Amino acid sequence: MPELPEVEVVRRGLESGVVGSRITGVDVFEARSIRRQVGGRAEFVAGATGRSVTGARRRGKFLWLVLDDRDALVAHLGMSGQILIRPADAEPDRHLRVVAGLSDGRQLRFCDQRTFGGLFVSRDGAKLPPEIAHIARDPLDPELDDDQVVTAVRRRRTGVKRALLDQRLISGIGNIYADEALWRARLHYARPTDTMRRSEVHRLLEAVRAVMAEALEAGGTSFDALYVDVNGNGGYFERALTVYGREGEPCPRCGTPIRRRPFMNRSSYTCPRCQPRPRRPHW
Repeated sequence: MPELPEVEVVRRGLESGVVGSRITGVDVFEARSIRRQVGGRAEFVAGATGRSVTGARRRGKFLWLVLDDRDALVAHLGMSGQILIRPADAEPDRHLRVVAGLSDGRQLRFCDQRTFGGLFVSRDGAKLPPEIAHIARDPLDPELDDDQVVTAVRRRRTGVKRALLDQRLISGIGNIYADEALWRARLHYARPTDTMRRSEVHRLLEAVRAVMAEALEAGGTSFDALYVDVNGNGGYFERALTVYGREGEPCPRCGTPIRRRPFMNRSSYTCPRCQPRPRRPHW
């Protein structure tokens, strides 16, 4: 699933490539891709058609286009969603679900192989769509209150990785960047949050920001063709991953083979030496 760096790469592409254009028409080829739309297909088409795009914003893994400074065209990429900017005469992309024509003759295309992502128009959602108001600020948000997050983390009775993945606590972090940040902070994913010192949580937040900043510079992480930017290009941060997906390879810091363990129907990757298992793990 695309995480914060990948979604931010897409947002930046939309900001530079679509802002200032007007949506001239909308075609929906897959109803599941607008299933979150109140009022269904008719409301979605009417809400987007004829609107000028005046901004591109994001919170966590959600992004949205500001429409006429009032409403929002909200997108979530899910597991395999792509938002592409194409010439109108370009060949149809695979798994094409929604197309919006633009006033300059190009098209904004939403493609989604697994159809877990989607689009919807949020009325009066330009600043923050009410449908996603429950999503917490993310590590790259300048208004994120670190001290507040630290306090909230230490009040939880859970494992630290579970806390990182809770989008109501801090948003945008998924499995890849959680593992990378925990390795940098020398913390095991099962470390109970109520045993963590404030300095440790602050160190973890710094590690999250550092790894995400590096991922942004590399255009995000692409393991396959499912994640691409608005021009169809993949990211290169996969080459810089230190632990995620590196089972059996030497830890870049100490040389110990990286270990993989099951975690919440996924996997967690750690260095057994740099990230020792806590005496009282919280699974």
